[in-house]
Formats: sequence, structure tokens, C-alpha cells
Amino acid sequence: MSTLKRITQALCVTLFALFAVQAWAQSYGPSVGIDDAKKMAAAALAEAKKNNWNVAIAIVDTHGFLVYYEMMDDTQTASALIAVEKAKTAAMFRRPSRVFEDFSAKRVAILGLPGATPITGGVPIMKGGKVLGGIGVSGVTSDQDEQIAKAGLAGM
Repeated sequence: MSTLKRITQALCVTLFALFAVQAWAQSYGPSVGIDDAKKMAAAALAEAKKNNWNVAIAIVDTHGFLVYYEMMDDTQTASALIAVEKAKTAAMFRRPSRVFEDFSAKRVAILGLPGATPITGGVPIMKGGKVLGGIGVSGVTSDQDEQIAKAGLAGM
């Protein structure tokens, strides 16, 4: 086994251990359905329109697979993929993508964690203490993206 591979494995084990305590507090429930996804997207779009922000909104299931997606006119092209990645991060790691952004300031090694997008704007979809998926928004500042995502959650 190469030294690089051993280092990568050790890094992944360490990072997973750091986040494991929080992850134990949550478990997965049934994946978010299309009806709830559409309600969240509508609420998120309303928040974005109210503020004249053009964004992409992605809603994924517990496995990070896309359930619903919408992109407003004149949203920057890069936001299309970023919104999906933020939603995947929130669902698959069972925590807001903000956690990874905040942690990356303390330890840059988190940037090597596969599947983790360390950019604020992804939030887990929770119901009854269970994670049903994730919602991710991209197009404005990260804090504004998160504001829109949280408005989407409130619409479910």
C-alpha cells in the first residue's frame, strides 16, 4: 500500500471520528418524497424572489440522489452543480454544510473528505429527529443561500 493511500485512509478515519459523535444523535428516516420536496422548493423560491436573489435549489434523498431541482432565470451557471453538492453534503453527513466550512478554517484536511462540500447553504431535512434528505441552495452569498434553504424547510 502506498504512503499516500495510507495517509488518505488515516485522514478519512480521523475526520469521520471527529464527526461521529454528532452523527450518532441522528438517524435516517424515510427519504423525502416529491410532494414535500415541491413544497420546500416553493417556499425557498418565495424567499429568493422576495429578496430578488437568483438561485438554484436542489432537494436530495437520504442517499444524496436528486429528488427535485429548480433553477431561477439568470442564476449563475456554477450554482447548478453547487446547489446539488450542498444538498448531498447535508443529507449524507446528516449536518449542515456550514459545519464543514467552519471546520475547514481550523483544519484544512477536511477539504479532502470525499463528498463533503464545505460551503454554507446545505441543510438536512429533518422530521421526528430523523434525516429525510437535504436541501441545497446556491447563487448568492453562502449565508443568503442558507437563509433560502431554511425558508424551504419551513415550508414542509
